[in-house]
Amino acid sequence: MRKHYDFGKMKGEKNPYIKQLKQPITIRLDKSTVAYFKALATELGMPYQNLINLYLRDCALHHKKLQLKWAS
Repeated sequence: MRKHYDFGKMKGEKNPYIKQLKQPITIRLDKSTVAYFKALATELGMPYQNLINLYLRDCALHHKKLQLKWAS
């Protein structure tokens, strides 16, 4: 493999499917929740936003539902 590649002559084409891959959103989370995922992500060596996305994707794929019981 070459030690140096010249990418200056390449045409910069964007991925046409990028908008279908991820959707930017704004979400408000507790500080402790963000701290938990940041710490876990650091242990795993990955960005915390990717970790949160993986967790939520797993919940969606397995149709997990939160069991809430409100005190009366």
